[in-house]
Amino acid sequence: QVQLVESGGGLVQPGGSLRLSCTSSGSRFIFSVMGWYRQAPGKQRELVATLTTSGSTNYADSVKGRFTISRDNAKNTMDLQMNSLKPEDTAVYYCYARVGPYDWWGQGTQVTVSS
Repeated sequence: QVQLVESGGGLVQPGGSLRLSCTSSGSRFIFSVMGWYRQAPGKQRELVATLTTSGSTNYADSVKGRFTISRDNAKNTMDLQMNSLKPEDTAVYYCYARVGPYDWWGQGTQVTVSS
């Protein structure tokens, strides 16, 4: 049973930084893709960033230049460094992982950007 667990969320002031982490357990394979999605109240879940084992990244336009995704392929772990946070970044952030036709989600961690 693959499990993904996020950590690092919290309350931060606008312009501040947070670092989210995602750890995994139960997978016999290296995830081909890992990523972060987020869901704000009343909105659909949206892509934040993804990163493949080969190093290809994909960022939402709204976070380019502010967020950086990284991963340890061997450990199947992943981080998201979030800088220059804005109130509109407030959401529950979910870790995502995929291998072959299978994908998994974490339970989410709340990020609140407010003064």
